[in-house]
Amino acid sequence: MSREISWEYFQSVDIRVGTIIQADDFPKARKAAYQLRIDFGSEIGILKSSAQITHHYTKEDLINRQVLAVVNFPKKQIADFMSECLVTGVEDSDGHIVLTALQLKVPNGVKLI
Repeated sequence: MSREISWEYFQSVDIRVGTIIQADDFPKARKAAYQLRIDFGSEIGILKSSAQITHHYTKEDLINRQVLAVVNFPKKQIADFMSECLVTGVEDSDGHIVLTALQLKVPNGVKLI
């Protein structure tokens, strides 16, 4: 287990629900990845993310899928792409990423509490 953190520290991580509206191949990435555009609603808007999720998901599978993403990390340059948020997921038994999933559809931009 990791070290214990405070409630205030946890609340500083801004994790929001967004809907993937575009998924493109990312041939310049070192590891297989997609370039995603994710709609987080009117308050945050559309953000870009690079995600190494090509093993379990096709681009078509991702369109209209809701995801949880950290939206308050600094932007990160990945090859010629600027990633603006971090999509959350977990590793399967082979180390491939499985996206964090919601059981029901909720409004874009809703914050994880």
